[in-house]
Amino acid sequence: MADIVDKATRSRMMSGIKGKDTKPEIAIRKRLFAAGYRYRLHDKRLPGKPDLVLPKYNAVIFINGCFWHKHDCHLFKWPVTRKTFWKKKLTRNHEKDRETLFELNRIGWRVATIWECSFRGPGINKQKEIAKICKKVVKWLESKKVLLEIKV
Repeated sequence: MADIVDKATRSRMMSGIKGKDTKPEIAIRKRLFAAGYRYRLHDKRLPGKPDLVLPKYNAVIFINGCFWHKHDCHLFKWPVTRKTFWKKKLTRNHEKDRETLFELNRIGWRVATIWECSFRGPGINKQKEIAKICKKVVKWLESKKVLLEIKV
């Protein structure tokens, strides 16, 4: 199937996709802050520059888009144009995610990954799902568990 927009429009659309401070990230940050949790944002000293770093809990949180991180869910679809480019890029992103997780665990950090599919999709009330996600994150922060993955 051919792209429904021209190259210039597609390029402008793709360049407008944010890598940090996305709406879901901000919504989760606000709820955690309101619940009394304090964090740092995108700490460059840690592998992968986690979206949220909670030093008190020795925990980091990643809020990942399913497309960019090649998540195995209903939201991920391989692009039909420039297949070689996208396969290489998305596969490398996926590999970097695994390396980052391994490295963070190796240096003693606990890691939570929240996938876009957990709060986005047909029939999903985004605000209700983000509230549920935050409850799970709070429970995880207060536990001793090393990993948390929230997905559909």
